[in-house]
Order: sequence, then C-alpha cells, then structure tokens
Amino acid sequence: MREAIIKTVCEERLIAIVRGIKAEKTLKVADALYEGGFRLIEITFDQRDPDSWKTTAKAISMVAEKYGDSMKVGAGTVVSVFLTELAAKAGAEYIISPDLNFEVVHRTKELGLVSIPGVLTPTEIMSAYNAGADFVKLFPAADLGPSYVKAVRAPISHVPMLAVGGINEKNLASFLDTGILGAGIGGNLVNREWIEAGEYKKITVSAKKLVEIVKGYGK
Repeated sequence: MREAIIKTVCEERLIAIVRGIKAEKTLKVADALYEGGFRLIEITFDQRDPDSWKTTAKAISMVAEKYGDSMKVGAGTVVSVFLTELAAKAGAEYIISPDLNFEVVHRTKELGLVSIPGVLTPTEIMSAYNAGADFVKLFPAADLGPSYVKAVRAPISHVPMLAVGGINEKNLASFLDTGILGAGIGGNLVNREWIEAGEYKKITVSAKKLVEIVKGYGK
C-alpha cells in the first residue's frame, strides 16, 4: 500500500485539503474533486473540537469505502499517536501533520502508512527525512514564497517536498517552477461558501484548472 500511495503522490502532485466541512458533505466534496481530476484527498481533524474526531474518522472511512483505490484518502492535522491510530483504523493511507512529531512519524511507518510531516527550516526538513518521512510539507508555503522554496531546495533537493498553505491557481505554477514535487490546496479549492451554497460544481471547475497547471511539469 505504501508504495502505491507514494507513486500516486509523485504522479498526481496535488492533494486537496478538506478542512472544517461537515461529515455529511464530505462525500459531495470528494465527488466534486474527483470529477475535477483530483486523486488525493486529505480530511483534517479539528484540534479545537476533540468531540468531532470520531465524526472525522467516519468521513475518512466513507470516502475510502466509496472510492477505494481510485482516490487515495489521507488524514490531516494529525498531531498525536492517538489520532494516527484513529485515522489508520478509519482507512487513511497517509498521515499529514502541521508539525514534525517524531512519535507520529514513527507510528505512521509502523502502521505501514505514508508519512508527511509539516516543516519549515532546512534543519526540520532533514530531521523529518532522516526520521523516515516519505515527503515533507513546507508550511506555510505562500508566506515563505517560491524564492524561499528554491533556496531551500538547492542543497537538499533529494528530499521530496510539498508546498502547503496559501497555494492557489495564481501561484501554483511559481512553486512548481522551483522544482518542488507538488502542493496541498485547501480553502482556495475546497471553498466553504461554495459548499454551504451547494455549488460543488465550482470546486470541480477549480480542480480542473489546478490539474491543468500541473500537467506539463516534469517530475
């Protein structure tokens, strides 16, 4: 399973981040993303509301059951071993965190899942990679800018990096120009206003634009 997820991330290069969306609407969001060409979806845990974690796990399970191998489902904002295990039981195939928690990385690998911790500095990048992370999540990428990403990649380009935080249709190409592997895209794609209005087609349209931008860039 790990090898299949790693291959999909490297080929697809885009992960849709579903944050703060009610579980009953998550499947509709997944449908819209799939129609738009996305094959990787991250469903996040809300750290402000532990009571919602079981519901989030259920949403992960629902998407995983519906799409199987056709869309790879991961868990986001995983900040503890407990959440790592909860996500794994729900069917998550990769674990994404906003930070570098070595216990989470190690447990993720023990469970046979793909590890994607959040990092910022070269030291954190290398620490995550040496700990066994399969990819690292540069966060918050838009605040740092493509120039920062390019500078960081120069000496450590062997570490596969994903830009996350503020990525959209306007700046995605600039980040891909740095040679970075890909990106995670949240509110600029999974727009809450669109979802509340039932305008899922807008998500599909935006997804297609992002997928088109990725096409043509070398791996």
